[in-house]
Amino acid sequence: MKKINSQVLNTFFIILGGAMLLFEISGDEKNVYILIIGIILLMFGLYRATNHWVYTKDDHKQENESDENV
Repeated sequence: MKKINSQVLNTFFIILGGAMLLFEISGDEKNVYILIIGIILLMFGLYRATNHWVYTKDDHKQENESDENV
């Protein structure tokens, strides 16, 4: 359950940061602070997501081994 919540949170950060960047880039007046916050949220979400992927990359191997032992 924790993995699913973590991935939802990571996805939320990525989408929110990307939406903030797209919204500010498309407008006439650009607020630098919103652009910076959007980049930070996007990068934070990507960092957390890649760490999660690295941490869980071998989970399917452990599941297959436990199925074979039964």
